[in-house]
Amino acid sequence: MMYLRFKSKSAENFDVNIISIGNLSVGGSGKTPLVTALALNYENVAIVLRGYGRESNGLHVISNDNEILEDVKISGDEAMIYARKVPKAVVIVSEDRKDGIKKAKELGAKIIFLDDAYSKHDIKKLDILIDVNSENSFCLPAGPFRERLWASKEAVIVKDGVDFKREVELKDKCDKMSLVTAIARPERLDSFLPDVVSKNYFEDHHSFSKDELEDVLKKDGSDSLLVTYKDFVKVESFELPLSLLDLHVEVDKKIFKIIEDYCAKKD
Repeated sequence: MMYLRFKSKSAENFDVNIISIGNLSVGGSGKTPLVTALALNYENVAIVLRGYGRESNGLHVISNDNEILEDVKISGDEAMIYARKVPKAVVIVSEDRKDGIKKAKELGAKIIFLDDAYSKHDIKKLDILIDVNSENSFCLPAGPFRERLWASKEAVIVKDGVDFKREVELKDKCDKMSLVTAIARPERLDSFLPDVVSKNYFEDHHSFSKDELEDVLKKDGSDSLLVTYKDFVKVESFELPLSLLDLHVEVDKKIFKIIEDYCAKKD
């Protein structure tokens, strides 16, 4: 079915440089920090994504010209990360990526990063895929993969730890911290974690309530909640004591060269 869908699509040229960053499997792969690191290097840049977990529908411009225009309920957690960490970018959420691309162009974007859009085979773009190791090579529902890497479709495969490397800064460290996180594959954090009182895992994109976080603090007798930036943007308004695992990545220069060569060919 997925192959027929792929073969039936023809890629529309939007006359703008479009780079898609994604992965083929369900769950976290590091695409948000990778998109962030890449987008920071360009002017007249936009980031377009679906906006998983948001409490809104349709197209919304989340940030533009260093101004955040919507709250995290409208944007979703990932779009708010982009709005905060790439302030010069236009950040747009839209279920229809083509509408998002058109809006980004209207707002002056010369290069557009699509978050998780490999499957949008009807958009002309450069596909960069993060390789995620898995012992199960089957597609859903038997395995973790949403789609195959089709032999006739060009894509650049990058590896975490090779083509980009994670770095984590611990901010506002406390003596007793309880980890609270709502990210996919939270075990990815283990190698970066300081000592914590407990690890509290919630479903990816979970919308926290203040009460459930206060319960963790009370249960553990902790001084603060240790969160990732993805969690931070959703809970900072609760005014609870927070410590932050602030993740960013260093990208190999060859990835920028691949993007530059692609853009030069289009020009």
